[in-house]
Amino acid sequence: MKFQVAFLYLIKMKKEIANPLLFCLTLVFCLFSCTSQKAILDVSEDEKALFDSTEEEPVEIKSDETEYEIIIIEPGFNAWLLSIAKPEGYYSQSFLENRNAIMVITWNQRVLQPNRFNPNLYELQINYDPNIDYGYEVNYKLYNYFIYFQRKYNQRLGPFLPRI
Repeated sequence: MKFQVAFLYLIKMKKEIANPLLFCLTLVFCLFSCTSQKAILDVSEDEKALFDSTEEEPVEIKSDETEYEIIIIEPGFNAWLLSIAKPEGYYSQSFLENRNAIMVITWNQRVLQPNRFNPNLYELQINYDPNIDYGYEVNYKLYNYFIYFQRKYNQRLGPFLPRI
């Protein structure tokens, strides 16, 4: 009989110790997992120099097949595109189309909220229809402009890091 009482006492004591410990561990886990962690972009010195460039050479994006055209006038973008960005053919067209669709939606939402987002960064909406085939070149340069823009101005246009 004494053995059973001692055993029940140990079980009760174990529960009293384990419950607060379990609660504390759960609380700590929740606090760390719920916090938003912003990853820091690794921007090279060469890339920073291109961001600071004042050379304004417009990049014209057009597809002769589809008759669509985009003109980007952003200092340093053309040099960045030629020297830092992944070469044409690196990404598949479907990858570019999917990423562009996500980033265009975010971009256009920010254009419509000038009190919340810098209206000097988000000036005009982009009329991009994911159901239209704009061709590889248009999608490639638009995607790379979004990457350049995010890296230069420390913005996020999607749930992924703007990597090169």
